Amino acid sequence: MEVLTIFAGIILAQVTPGPNLMATAAVSLGAGRVAGIAAALGIAVGVLGWSVGFAFGMGAFVAAFPEALVALRLIGGGYFIYLGLMALRRSFSGARTMPLAGTAPVSYWAAFCRGLFVVITNPKAALMWLSVSMFVASIGFSPPELVAIGMGAACSAAVIYSGYAILFSTRVAVSGYDRFYRWIEAASGFAFGAIGGKLAVEAVHVTHD
Repeated sequence: MEVLTIFAGIILAQVTPGPNLMATAAVSLGAGRVAGIAAALGIAVGVLGWSVGFAFGMGAFVAAFPEALVALRLIGGGYFIYLGLMALRRSFSGARTMPLAGTAPVSYWAAFCRGLFVVITNPKAALMWLSVSMFVASIGFSPPELVAIGMGAACSAAVIYSGYAILFSTRVAVSGYDRFYRWIEAASGFAFGAIGGKLAVEAVHVTHD
């Protein structure tokens, strides 16, 4: 019963719009379905990485050095601000990320790495797995069992975000992007910038508390 509760919370967090979904949608619209799925797989690997890390001592490290979360906020915030600035630049310059010839401007490996980097620099992911690790420890689960939960979460992430990749790479989505790409890039830029700014402000507040 406890495991079902954990998975319900994890899946709900994955389905809810956030940085992972935004990254998948941006890659899918800009580089196509396969690149979007590659980003989704990167997210899945990042999810598994967090579970493995907390299964083998990362929770104790974070508890001993809370500055690590501050660093994650700064790195993640800086990355999202960078993505936002690039999207705004494309909006103002009129450069489409979706090429008319259909050739992806982002390699599949780069898309995979983008998805992975979004997850590993997301302090909310770290806090979620810290909570999960503390909960499973309180009910007597071993580190390998936490890794097993992480494998399940990685599989659900791969399925959910691949579904989003397929959704945002449909003909309707691509056609809409091709028609309103300036507005979409501008909206993406402001959204990524807002996320990055929020993370940076949180990091500053933590350091002054």
